[in-house]
Amino acid sequence: MLSVNVGRERPIAAKGGTSGIDKRPVAGPVAVRAPGPKGTGGSGLVGDHISDTANHGGDDQAVYAYAREDLDAWVVELGRPLPDGTFGENLTTTGVDVTGAVIGETWAVGTALLQVSCPRMPCVTFAVRLGEVGWLRRFTAARVPGAYLRVLEPGLVSAGDAVRVVDVPAHGVDVGTAFAALTTRPDLLPLLRGVPQLPAEDGEVVERRLRRPSPR
Repeated sequence: MLSVNVGRERPIAAKGGTSGIDKRPVAGPVAVRAPGPKGTGGSGLVGDHISDTANHGGDDQAVYAYAREDLDAWVVELGRPLPDGTFGENLTTTGVDVTGAVIGETWAVGTALLQVSCPRMPCVTFAVRLGEVGWLRRFTAARVPGAYLRVLEPGLVSAGDAVRVVDVPAHGVDVGTAFAALTTRPDLLPLLRGVPQLPAEDGEVVERRLRRPSPR
């Protein structure tokens, strides 16, 4: 893992006017804990700020991971530097196929045990943070969303820690497939019905969309 990134509350021209999306690498170990339900809990990393707790944070979005390899691909496309933490990720990984991680996959990082829960959905705050024309559309089309993780066992994480995959569910539905199903590929939604590790609110979205009448 290249870096552990935390954000303090800073002004931003979106939503409530402040956000912790501007995350920056920190030295030394950072404590990771289960923050509690969305709306009452915040980040899984101690010291990391989340302003919009109604839509971000909580147990199913406790930690956000993004691969340095994917950031580097965006560097080429956007023609600008993207330091670790630019996408609001808590963990900037290297050598980990984050998009290919299976929903429910368990990672041992430092002394913490984390579980891949769902892909990141781009929001207005993210668009404002990047300042790129058509950013939400471009990010969605690229299908490299990064992964949210829940905290199964609290512990300490540090830059340089290995990310060890210790369990992979048999259903095989990965982060990239889940993201596509929830955004541009509704034909893939039935695959998500067999994923018990998906957050309950995402499962409700899946069922609601599958109940919609098919277009004629």
